[in-house]
Order: sequence, then C-alpha cells, then structure tokens
Amino acid sequence: MTDKTGGDSVVIEDLFRQQGEAMRAMFAPLMPGGEAMVSDPSDLQHWAMSAAKLQKMWLDFSAEQAGHIEPMLARFGDLGKWTQTFMSMAGQLPIAQAETQTRLWNESMALWSAVMGQFAGNQPADEAPALPRRDRRFADKRWHEQPAFALIHQTYLLLSEKLHQMADDAQGLTPERKEQLRFATKVVTDALSPANFPFTNPVVIERTMETKGENLVKGVEHLLGDLRKGQLTHTDPDAFELGRNIAVTPGKVVHESPLFQLIQYAPTTGEVFETPLLIFPPWINRFYILDLNPQKSFIRWAVAQGLSVFVVSWKSADAGMADVAWDDYIRAQIEAIDHVRDRLKVPAVHTIGYCVAGTTLAATLAVLARRGEADKVASATFFTAQVDFEDAGDLKNFIDDGQLKMLDGLATDGYLDGRYMAATFNALRGTDLIWNYVVNNYLLGQDYPAFDLLHWNGDTTNLPAKWHQAYLCDLYRDNRLVIPDAMVADNTPIDLRRIATPCYIQAGREDHIAPPQSVWKLTRHLSGPWKFLLAGSGHIAGVVNPPESGKYQYWLNPNDPGSLDEFIAGASETKGSWWPDWIEWIATQAPAKVAAKGKRAPGGKGDNVIEDAPGRYVRSH
Repeated sequence: MTDKTGGDSVVIEDLFRQQGEAMRAMFAPLMPGGEAMVSDPSDLQHWAMSAAKLQKMWLDFSAEQAGHIEPMLARFGDLGKWTQTFMSMAGQLPIAQAETQTRLWNESMALWSAVMGQFAGNQPADEAPALPRRDRRFADKRWHEQPAFALIHQTYLLLSEKLHQMADDAQGLTPERKEQLRFATKVVTDALSPANFPFTNPVVIERTMETKGENLVKGVEHLLGDLRKGQLTHTDPDAFELGRNIAVTPGKVVHESPLFQLIQYAPTTGEVFETPLLIFPPWINRFYILDLNPQKSFIRWAVAQGLSVFVVSWKSADAGMADVAWDDYIRAQIEAIDHVRDRLKVPAVHTIGYCVAGTTLAATLAVLARRGEADKVASATFFTAQVDFEDAGDLKNFIDDGQLKMLDGLATDGYLDGRYMAATFNALRGTDLIWNYVVNNYLLGQDYPAFDLLHWNGDTTNLPAKWHQAYLCDLYRDNRLVIPDAMVADNTPIDLRRIATPCYIQAGREDHIAPPQSVWKLTRHLSGPWKFLLAGSGHIAGVVNPPESGKYQYWLNPNDPGSLDEFIAGASETKGSWWPDWIEWIATQAPAKVAAKGKRAPGGKGDNVIEDAPGRYVRSH
C-alpha cells in the first residue's frame, strides 16, 4: 500500500522545484553567464520560496481589494489618462509619414552600428564604451558593459528624443493642447524607460539572480503597502516624528480657529525687532517645510536674527470644511494679522506668503488697501507665488474642463483627498518622484531612506473641494486675479494695483510649479516699491537654502528691468543663500528693536497659550 503522505510531499517538492526552476530560468538568460550556472537544489528551493511568496501576496491582495483597485490606482496618478492624451493627439505627429519613418530607420541603423562598433573594437577591458547618448537613469556601468543593454537603452533614448522633437513641431494644435501633448509625451516616454522593467534592467536582473528573487518579494511588499495606503512611499515612514526630530523649534500655539492654529516661537535673542514676522505657508502642504530640522529651519534662523516669528498652521480639510472658500482663507490671513498686532500691541506686521498662500496674501493686501487698512502690513515677502497664471507652467496641463470634472468626481464629503494632489505633483517630476522609487524600492527591493524633505512631501493635506475647484477655474484657467475688480473676497473687490506695501519677491530659477517668468509678473501689478530676487534651484530648495549649506546662488538687478529676460541679462550673481539679503531688507523696512519680554516670549507668566508647537492641526489627516 502506497504512503499517501509521502507521495504528496514528493509532488509538492516537485512543484516547488519546477516553480523555482521556472523563475530562475526567466532571469538567467538575461544575465551574462547566467545560462551556464549550475542549478543547486538549495538555490532552486530559494527561488521556489520567492515565487510562492510573490504568488501568495498577489492572491491575498486581490481578494482583499476586490472592487477597490481602480480608485486606489487613481490616487497614484492616472498614467492611463496621459497615455490617452498622447494617443488622441498622436495623429498630429508625423510618425506615420514615410519620410519620417525612413529618417528614423536610418538614424536607428546608424545608432546600432555605432554602438556595436564600440564592442567590436579594441576597447580596454576597464573602460566603458563611449555611447552616443547619456542619461543618468543609465549611468550604472552594467548598462554599458553588455551590447544588448547598451542597444536597449540607446534605442530608447533615440526614440524618446525623436518623439519629443515631433511633439515640439506638431501642427494644428492650440498652444494649450500643444503643451498638453508635450507633457503627455514626457509622461509616456518616462514610463516606458527600460529601467522601469525587470527584464530590461541589467541592475535588477543581476540583483534578482544574487538574491534568488528576494528583492522582488521585498519590492512587491513595498508596492502592495503603497497600494493599500494609496500613495507612493519615498522615505522610511517611521524615521520622523513631529516635535521629536522634525518641526522642533520651540514655540506655543497662541490662537486657533476652525481653519488654522497660530504658532509663536520663543525668542533666542535679548532684543527683537519691534515689527514681528507672520508667515503664511501653503495649505496644500504642511508648514514645517520651513522647520524641517535645526540646520534647515528658516523659522529657527529668522528667530535667531531677532524676529518675533509667528506661523499659521492650517487644518487639513474634513467634512466640516465643505463650504470653505477662498474668502475664508483671506479672512483667516486678516484674522492672524490682527491677532498678532493685538497680542504684541504693534501697529503692523511683516508677512510672508509661500506659493498659494502668497497668491492669497496678494489678494489680502488688495482687500486691506481697498478698505483703507494697508498700514496693518509693514512689508510682504512672496516665496514662489503667482498672481498672473498665463504662464503657470506644467500644472496648467491639469486644468481643462475634463480634468476639472474628474476632480469634482473625486471629492468626497466636501473635500479632496490630499493623495490626489501628491500624485499630481509627483507627475510633474516623474523621473525623480515616481520611477526612481519604482526601480529602487519595487524592483531592487531597497529599504526606504530616512529623508526629512521626502517625509514632508508625503505628509499630505486634504483640500476643501469648493475652494479647490474655484481656485483652479478662476485663477489657473480664467486668470481673473489680474483683472481689476473681477474677483470679490469678503464683499470687497480685488485690485492688485492698489498694493503699495513694500514687497520682496523671490522666485526659483528651476521652479516647475511656479516658474520664474510667472512669478515675475507680480512686479507688473504693484504700485509700491518692490525687490525681485531670483534664487538658484526650484520650488523647495530655492526657498529652503540656509547660509550654512553653502549651496546654490541668487541674482539681483538694481536697475528697473521691464521683463525677466532683462532682469537676468543685467543681474549680478552671488554665491550661497539669499536669506542674509532678505533679513537686511527687512531691517531697513522697520529697524526699531524692543526687549524680548512679556508676550514676546510666549507661555510666560499670565500668558494663556493653547499647547506647545507644532500643535494639533499639523498632525490631523
């Protein structure tokens, strides 16, 4: 009589062996010398376990998320939508024309001959072939050492280059549609990089062979974890904690409303400027981008310069904020200005508005000017803020009637989940913020790094849907803010030409969210004195650049240029941070100082405060 248990174990072992052999066989031919590798039984078992883990994870996930996959993927960013956009306009590209195809074929043949010629010659063994096209995605030597992978990535770069040229030369499209075609072409070509696929990436293949598939197991664990939370992970989620190693500058919450908390930071100097500083960060992100850590903190640095610093911490939207509109944010800014003035018994405050909060600050200044209350604000500084959205950059590709309707459908309970906005901003820099992590964390199975900036980037905030729709329609689509009295806030018409408050306007030279040519246009709508500064880098690093870092540079032009091009042509460059230039400007606006006592030091005797910084609102989701 046959031992059934023993027979079953033999069958199971055989199935595991076959599964392991099949998985190894998929990758071995792709690795130089891989086919000649002898299959060790223990190795095959390791391969089989990796295959079994992958299979089980996918089956469990599919059963768990049945019916929820589509909305989950939407929060990651809709690659399919941009593929459809590209395909719908592909007819405008000359790719189907015989002349284009002939030219492309000839260039491809010339490329292949040049690449293969590098491997056929007397190339020194320790030198990588000199390939025609370079791209940091293919910087690893394994892309250059083997003819197959050299051909794969060089052909991809050629085709990508040609598609971008065709998009630039496309005829018969409106300027807006042409920009959408350019952006869609970039999204699609970025996604199709051979680096993003396990069977065409030699680094992934080698890693898979070394770990016997364990990298893919770990990578799929990362992927499924991200799918479950509906957001791409960029950094170790357990590395940072608010108030412990991020957002740690000492301070107190001294006021709160349903929309914001107001934080006042403790002074570190015996004397402070009489005129305090009130910072309005954007509510599409968390305020602590300006207080990441002691070395990078603009807030801590400003306190050390002798400023009494206040910061607004906005509440992440929930169902109770369904009716919140732009008027509410403008009223909130005025409320914060008045509270600081009353608390410290001063006539005016310095203000900073960052990004969307800077746009709103411009509207607030116009409202105050119309009401005869402009003297409440001693100066206004704008960090990468736009008021004229005619040249607002790649974000305009997300603003058309179809996408506005889609966004309206994504809102639930009166607010838009912040993960959708995170996916949008990731798409603007897909290579850096999407595909880099797909390769490192999904395909290579690497651990997530501990990076405070990326932690902040992933700490999303929900947005009031009513405000979001109106903002996109009125400003990005219809550009109404620069039309005098076309918009009304809190029953007061907005005319930016009434702003006579001294203004300091900072733009980032490489900013892809608020392009410098767009930020510059604020200077065209002011009636008072202004200073424009162009900083090196982009939307974040161009702002958060402490003097101690020694990074980047900035440009100033003391003349009266009429355009950004004129400004750049006559500008002088200074290495390093622009923060010292700003504090010097602030000091000239209101140089008087007072002792840092009484309510200048929050939480002292008789000062009823609400809680320690960074407060509750920054922790709400």
